[in-house]
Amino acid sequence: MAEIARLSGHRDWIDLDFVERERTPKPAMAQGVQSHVAGLSLSNTTDLLEALGVERSPKAVHDWVQKADLQPESGRSPNQIALDETVIRINDQQFWLYAAADPETNNLLHLQLFATTTTALTEIFPRELRHKHDVETAVFLVDGAKHLQTALQRAGLRFQMRRHGNRNAIERIFRELKRRTSSFSNSFSHVEPKTAESWLQTFARWHNATN
Repeated sequence: MAEIARLSGHRDWIDLDFVERERTPKPAMAQGVQSHVAGLSLSNTTDLLEALGVERSPKAVHDWVQKADLQPESGRSPNQIALDETVIRINDQQFWLYAAADPETNNLLHLQLFATTTTALTEIFPRELRHKHDVETAVFLVDGAKHLQTALQRAGLRFQMRRHGNRNAIERIFRELKRRTSSFSNSFSHVEPKTAESWLQTFARWHNATN
């Protein structure tokens, strides 16, 4: 029942304004985007659409996700922000996924992929987060990673080192993300990093809408 709900929940979060001459009905496109992000492979998503009377290729579903360009909504004012990073593999290369979540709502605030992990690159993440949300008075919850602490300190943002409690919000989200990508071993194949990041941002929008 839980899996069915994940695939068939409301689709108000899917913005189809990108559609111009697309021959597929918008409800079918929304079903395809939601089903793929929620857990179905591209081929299984096309099988589902075919059962609904809509025949499209796996590439078409992939293109819908990319064209929709969905991201977590901006304008939040969280009291705390759980911040962490995890490794994502793209074409057998390691990339670092940085993510910030509001532990009170369990919503993802922002995520970003980097080809490597350095303090200089890490400083980009809170800068981008600042553009999207009001984080000036928030307390960032981080683990013992020195580059995360240094980046926040240089940005003039408050942080606390915490391994449990509210910081577990981001760990739960990472587990869900890796559960979702388990069908391809936590990796993306035959895609550009920007394409993978776009899928991850769509995942974040879906996660927030169904959380």
